[in-house]
Amino acid sequence: MEEPHTCHTANCTHTAPDIAHVQQRERQYAERKRLRQPSCRMNDDEYQLLLQAAAACRMSVATFLARAAMKAARDLERTAAEIATEREIIAELFAVRRQLGYLGNNLNQVAKVLNSGADAPHALAVLDAVQRAAARVETATGRLLPEAG
Repeated sequence: MEEPHTCHTANCTHTAPDIAHVQQRERQYAERKRLRQPSCRMNDDEYQLLLQAAAACRMSVATFLARAAMKAARDLERTAAEIATEREIIAELFAVRRQLGYLGNNLNQVAKVLNSGADAPHALAVLDAVQRAAARVETATGRLLPEAG
């Protein structure tokens, strides 16, 4: 049995790793070095998606974020349009949610009138409004989540 070595210096041959040496990337010039370190907050789902995307691209999270941010910054028209579209869709979903609340109240009133034996002349108009609101929800969610459409 070999005795443990205590030297472990840079020239020590018994400490050499079994894997091949990975070549270090070329150092950047001082004017190209990334010195700024912005930060952002994410929830767990967003962070997991980020980790998966970086791994799929075979990049570190920091490199992936830097490249993605620079790509978005260089194409501001497209980036702004995508962000604006998402905001518009979310605003539309909130508006439809409010409308569905109002319609639910109207449906309850129609059901109460019909259950009492009276006539509800606006029942068809309320049902039509519910169908239109449901179509708006389907359209907005289809735009927000294209894979669901």
